[in-house]
Amino acid sequence: MSRVYWDTMLFAYMIEAHPEYGVRTKQILAAMRKRRDTLCTSVFTLGELLTGPYKKGVMDLASQVKEVIRPPRVELLPFSAETAERYARIRASNPLPPADTIHLATAAVAGVTLFLTNDHRLSKLVIPGIDFIAGLDVNLF
Repeated sequence: MSRVYWDTMLFAYMIEAHPEYGVRTKQILAAMRKRRDTLCTSVFTLGELLTGPYKKGVMDLASQVKEVIRPPRVELLPFSAETAERYARIRASNPLPPADTIHLATAAVAGVTLFLTNDHRLSKLVIPGIDFIAGLDVNLF
């Protein structure tokens, strides 16, 4: 049983049934459930995913996002003072966009086993507090 952090785009692929990655995210989620892994992400992910539907006025999609990303289905990790400290340290030593750094800092403070992303720049990093960072092509599931 592991704690697996999903980057925002993985949820977007699944919710929007992305033609290339939607099926893969659903396969990973099914394997995680079978293994009894905990799916987690930052509360920031919820904000990122709701922005598009709110901007376009698509309230049914906003409702779908909130249904998919809610406890107990997903453990929503907070952005705390400790996370802000970790964010600053990661950002000071890596030229990353703020959003990516928020995700990495949140996952690191939570001590996740696996940070799953489709951003290959991130999968090359070693971040204390995160055991492994991998892309969707990882053969763990």
